[in-house]
Amino acid sequence: MIRFGVIGTGWRTKFFLRVAHARPDLFEAAGVVTRDVEKAKEWVKPYTCPLFGSLDELLTQKPMYVITSVPRSVNPAIITELVEKNMPVLSETPPAATVEEMEALYQLVQNGAKIAVAEQYYLQPHHEVRINLANSGKMGRISQAQVSVAHGYHGISLIRRLLGITYEDVTISARKFVSPVIHGLERYGLPEKEELIDSTQTIAQLDFGDKLGIFDFAGEQYRSYIRKQRILVRGDRGELINDRVNYLQDYRTPIQLDFERRNAGESGNLEGYYFKGIQLGAEWVYHNPLAPAPLSDEDIAIGQCMLKMADYVGGAEPFYSLAEACQDRYLDIIMAQSLEEGIPIRTTRQIWAR
Repeated sequence: MIRFGVIGTGWRTKFFLRVAHARPDLFEAAGVVTRDVEKAKEWVKPYTCPLFGSLDELLTQKPMYVITSVPRSVNPAIITELVEKNMPVLSETPPAATVEEMEALYQLVQNGAKIAVAEQYYLQPHHEVRINLANSGKMGRISQAQVSVAHGYHGISLIRRLLGITYEDVTISARKFVSPVIHGLERYGLPEKEELIDSTQTIAQLDFGDKLGIFDFAGEQYRSYIRKQRILVRGDRGELINDRVNYLQDYRTPIQLDFERRNAGESGNLEGYYFKGIQLGAEWVYHNPLAPAPLSDEDIAIGQCMLKMADYVGGAEPFYSLAEACQDRYLDIIMAQSLEEGIPIRTTRQIWAR
């Protein structure tokens, strides 16, 4: 049983509680810290989770670790307080807003603190199988990844993992493009009427010298019915476009395969309705670790963060270390600087990358 606590009652907190509610055999929410316990009682009802007005009250419940689900402006201070109380921390993304704040947090890790970050995108099933394929050698040496999936540090984290990049320096050139689109689905539902709005697209080139990352994202892609995710990965022996891979078995034998999602409960199947996994040809390349719970890909990825955090607390290597999170946020900061100044900017090696 993985017993965890959460600080904050924002939108993201519900993801952690929903996963725990779906798999009570694996997770138990020790409690949620909120500034207004009375106000939060209605919000927390579906999850039957205790509420506390202070961190010290939560810690009396002896959680294995605590998740900080708070704005980035206050996150560093809360992480530091938890570390001072000898509590492992699973931080929401990003762990901090500035390089200076990230340097201070990294010093805590250098002094023995256990801090990991709940970056979920690379753990979403469809992205995890793409990253594993890129790293398998089947497509040869990977030289390019074009990612149009998520904003800022999220998209950058996918680019790095698809390219096999860690902390190498990079030259970033960014620009934006504004175009019209029909206003679509938002976090809390559809708009009341049809409306044409401006969509701001950020396009950036991340030049690592012998490897190239292309970041391409507009905010509407998260929920729009007509603006979808896109991924292209190129190696010297193959290419992945979204869910289709083409590669050479030998120089005259091309192979084409598609990632196929497998769900229980379809076409008369009586196993219940849930996501089972993903096949590539005859091979199972992904098994849902939270099956048979009927969870979305996002929830499955969040659940993976929670499972892997427990392993980290138990002595395993961090699944997405604070250093990785700081690097992705740092590249995000440089990308925003290039966008604002209209010039290419070269990164420098930071303290967490030495």
